Amino acid sequence: MLYYALVFLVIALIAGVLGFSGIAGASAGIAQILFFLFLAFLVISLVIGFFRRA
Repeated sequence: MLYYALVFLVIALIAGVLGFSGIAGASAGIAQILFFLFLAFLVISLVIGFFRRA
């Protein structure tokens, strides 16, 4: 799942270097949203796993 965040980050970097600021901004925003979404999923799964063991 983190693969998609990295793909959008690479697209944002390439678009930023080439001068496509709109595409770079949109791709960076999508990468940021995906990263925090996956981070929330990680925390939720860790909490559920902790309570299952206890």
